[in-house]
Amino acid sequence: MIGKPVVLVEVKNVLATSAGSAIFLGNDEKVFVIYVDHSVGSAINMFLHGTPKPRPQTHDLFADVLTSLGAHVDRVVINDFTDTVFFARLIIIAENELDERKIVEIDARPSDSIALAVQAGAPIYVAHHVWESVEDMSIVLKKMQDANNEADEGFPGM
Repeated sequence: MIGKPVVLVEVKNVLATSAGSAIFLGNDEKVFVIYVDHSVGSAINMFLHGTPKPRPQTHDLFADVLTSLGAHVDRVVINDFTDTVFFARLIIIAENELDERKIVEIDARPSDSIALAVQAGAPIYVAHHVWESVEDMSIVLKKMQDANNEADEGFPGM
């Protein structure tokens, strides 16, 4: 492939919708949206803000299992897009007591992959062909953030 095979993105915001959550991913060039169910959107938001949870959730369990096996989330690649469905690969690195290293690539839902990446502080990438095909939602995100800021200004202390 000529050019960049992947584009580095970050979670710009997580906003509740009537059907779940909108995860805004992007960089300074572009922002796009992946819609996820409310529980995963909530988990991503909690990881972003370091919100404590009364009990471990599924993503916490998975991260704890990885840690106990000497592994960690290295990166996530959102590698395909068909109709309205995104696909992702979760890249995990495991090291044993002999310092032998193994890289494992797992097919996973983008929502779970994003949650695990945010939790672990791992980078999120988008395949270049996916990046080129998604609609830029930067203006929509800015309008939503501005509306939220205006609502917060109406309530002192928020």
